[in-house]
Amino acid sequence: MSTEGPTASQPEPPPRRPKVIKTNQQQVFLYVVLTLLLSLATVWAGRTLVHNSETLTFAVGGPNSDEALFAAKLATLLKNNASRFRIKIVNNADNAKAIAQFDRKQADLAVLRTDAKVPLRARTLAILEHDLVLLLGPGNKKIKSLAELKKKKVAVVAENESSLTFVRSILDVPDGPDAAKIQMAPQGATLDKLFAPASGFSAVIAIVHASRAVRDKSYEQVAKRGGFTLNAIDDAKTLARKLPGISDETLTAGTLSTYPQIPDDDLDTIGLEWLLVAQSRMSPTTAGELARIVYENKPALGLDNGFASRIEPASVEKDAFVMAHRGAADYINDDTKSFMDKYSDMMYLGAAALSVIGSIFAAIYAKITRIAPEKASELSTAILDIGERIEHAHSLDQLECLQDELEGILRGAVIGLRDGTISTDGLDTFKLGYEFVRDEISMRRDYLKRHASESEKAARDAGPPQDDSNVVVVKTAQSA
Repeated sequence: MSTEGPTASQPEPPPRRPKVIKTNQQQVFLYVVLTLLLSLATVWAGRTLVHNSETLTFAVGGPNSDEALFAAKLATLLKNNASRFRIKIVNNADNAKAIAQFDRKQADLAVLRTDAKVPLRARTLAILEHDLVLLLGPGNKKIKSLAELKKKKVAVVAENESSLTFVRSILDVPDGPDAAKIQMAPQGATLDKLFAPASGFSAVIAIVHASRAVRDKSYEQVAKRGGFTLNAIDDAKTLARKLPGISDETLTAGTLSTYPQIPDDDLDTIGLEWLLVAQSRMSPTTAGELARIVYENKPALGLDNGFASRIEPASVEKDAFVMAHRGAADYINDDTKSFMDKYSDMMYLGAAALSVIGSIFAAIYAKITRIAPEKASELSTAILDIGERIEHAHSLDQLECLQDELEGILRGAVIGLRDGTISTDGLDTFKLGYEFVRDEISMRRDYLKRHASESEKAARDAGPPQDDSNVVVVKTAQSA
């Protein structure tokens, strides 16, 4: 026989209260998550749209001009590198007309030489090329200064008529008979022909790309025959200060010819710059990124004839002839950007999207999906209904049922206040009603217990029943 006593049965845990699936808190959480996700999607879509759809119009001269060939190389580079930029090339009769188109805001990019009329809204992205001014004299003839060439016949070797105007300006020759003596050299004319006695030219001024002058072997061939002398322009610094757009340059020894060495020592001259310019209205982000692409891909952008083979960053000095674009200057001065500078546009877009989408979801929640909380005072009706039924309870069992019903209302009110489905409006009324009915139940319970005790006492006092006919049935509160 087992010595262990009977084990008391463990009370079953009360059934779990079903979870409230749809509550205001869950709705708010859901709408917050949706707002953030949709805002992120909006920013991503906006960034993708902007980054994949920016087309820049590039105004150039004729299809075979240096600036047109450079623009074509830049367009190909951007396409091959899957850049967000696309270049639309617009050809003009010459570069002057391309600059005019740029000045009318019909183009985003252009290439100009610093002796041209610079549009007010032009900002430099990069220096593509330098043009050198070569002052050449026949044979061993030295030219001490540009002033010696006034009233003399001078040939200008250059690619366009704008160089003729430039030479007349540096020689300070006004319009008239003297200006007619400054002439463009015939196409294809060699230095030998220009310096021949029959030509009548006292000097030749050649305006050539610096990168091309280094590669041109014709100077060395003519020099071996003693055909010319390269002269310094001693007043180069004065001219650079006097005429906007002119830069003082230095030709290192052997630039034009290594044997014989021309020049035989470093030589001062003047020059011009070819600038890649953009509209001032172009966003700093676009300008900075475009400048970065140009700087990092210099070898790929140089032309076969030497143009743009030595690309340089734009001058960020305040007194630069053409100011650097702010985006290019930011990149040149500091290659790294702060988080705010880099993503400020996306942050503004995200803030706007967050505000709009959040407002929409807030309106939907407030007007449609929000569970309107029941006022606590409205529960008082159910409590008072229980109070009215108390007097009809003639047993403790019935009273306990009313007590459970009252506690169920209280439990529901507590859960509703926690979940937000019941508001605190009329909470004092609810508390007053609950306490009143609770006290009524307690008083009714005392009454029933007291009445039962009195009935039992009366039955005992009456004595045991003599026979069945004299049995007195006492109905107690317990059995009623």
